[in-house]
Amino acid sequence: MTHTAALALASGLGFGLSLIIAIGAQNAFLLRQGLLREHVLPVVAVCSVSDVILIAAGVGGLGSLLDAAPWLVDVMRIGGAVFLLVYAALAARRALRPSAMAAEEARSGTSLWPVVTTAMALTWLNPHVYLDTLVLLGSVAATHGDDRWWFGAGAMTGSIVWFTALGYGARLLRPVFARPVAWRVLDALIAVVMVAIAATLLHGL
Repeated sequence: MTHTAALALASGLGFGLSLIIAIGAQNAFLLRQGLLREHVLPVVAVCSVSDVILIAAGVGGLGSLLDAAPWLVDVMRIGGAVFLLVYAALAARRALRPSAMAAEEARSGTSLWPVVTTAMALTWLNPHVYLDTLVLLGSVAATHGDDRWWFGAGAMTGSIVWFTALGYGARLLRPVFARPVAWRVLDALIAVVMVAIAATLLHGL
């Protein structure tokens, strides 16, 4: 590996982490699954593989497709906002009604697919993901010329490390969440985050 390739790899790692560490719908969902110790590996896999695909597409220059079809971004904004608002309503319901939270956990604990499909929806229905990976990250990667794929590899590595650490590291917070009130606070915060993201999506129309 050349010096410039190593620099591009490190830059991609730092840039990728800066994009995904911020509190968002995807991270909030993964944190909750990690605390529940429920289907953590599949959710980590969905988030990581999705990011790898999107980063590769961004480095490959597919961000130009969004420039050619701006209406597609608007469609994604509306669809993503609707989904986030529905998820926010469910989180708010759990926060306000502990009985609803207990019933929902009992149902969700029996099936993998609702968890996986939710993780996929929170990833692929969020227009910010496309803007961050296809447009922003792709543009920065292009500045590294022939080493842009090293930059992409660094960003991919950052995503995999972050999602794995968040999903499996969440269990360290289990003592805090031994009290039901802590779960209610977490769900309230998740509801606020989802509504705030949905509002930013609709504001951009």
